Amino acid sequence: MLELGFSIYERIRVIDIAKYGKAMDILRFLFGILGNAVGLFLLLAPMTTFKRIVRSRSTEQFSGVPYVVTLLSCSLSTWYGLPFVSPDNLLLLIISSIGVVIELTYVLIFITYAPKKERPNIMRLSGLALSLILTFAFVSLFALHGKTRKLFCGIMLDILSTITYASPLSVMMLVIKTKSVEFMPFLLSLSSFLCAIFWLAYGLLSRDPFLIVPNGLGTGLGIVQLILYAMYHKNQSHTKNVIRDEFGEMDLEKTDQIEETELPRLSFTAPSKN
Repeated sequence: MLELGFSIYERIRVIDIAKYGKAMDILRFLFGILGNAVGLFLLLAPMTTFKRIVRSRSTEQFSGVPYVVTLLSCSLSTWYGLPFVSPDNLLLLIISSIGVVIELTYVLIFITYAPKKERPNIMRLSGLALSLILTFAFVSLFALHGKTRKLFCGIMLDILSTITYASPLSVMMLVIKTKSVEFMPFLLSLSSFLCAIFWLAYGLLSRDPFLIVPNGLGTGLGIVQLILYAMYHKNQSHTKNVIRDEFGEMDLEKTDQIEETELPRLSFTAPSKN
């Protein structure tokens, strides 16, 4: 497995783009900046949800699992962006570090206002995430070196990134089933697509397979979401609903009734809702 990883990595790295000079570096920088901008928008999208939580002093029906998973993802991405793991990835390091701070804030708010029965569960999950982060850091720092360290960190990051990028599949299935996009906001779908394609371009210009693979998948899924939106946006129900946050959390107004159809539990990693 490691030999195969090294082989793929080296084949990408030996591509000669030096002749393009500074133009490639400028493009890489611009795509990184764009990826940071859209990524920050996605990270801040749940703020309306948390304003509601703080105002009502209750997490209501929202799930805290997506925010713990995103905190884990941002932490691994931050570690991968460190100079001794993946040199010259400052832009990735910046947005990932910001993501850690934002998601940690979300998790702490969620723990503070979670019901007594749910609080131990979210705390245990947070503890598990912290244990995984520390184990990941310890192994990569002391047991691995050089290319092996980058390979290990990159594979772990890709696994988690693939899971998070695949999370909208439940939403897409719902759109196909209901032929309505009311549970798939266009702005969210477009932003997710742009974020993936910007980081895909950044990864291609960096010749980094560990950025290319997950963001290539994210770009493909983003295209499918936009196609579905183009197909079904005219069928959108007039039922009033509050736009969910970027993880797919839904909050339907209690004053309006919808058809009693069991909907998939939508979230960043399709966790169960409380």
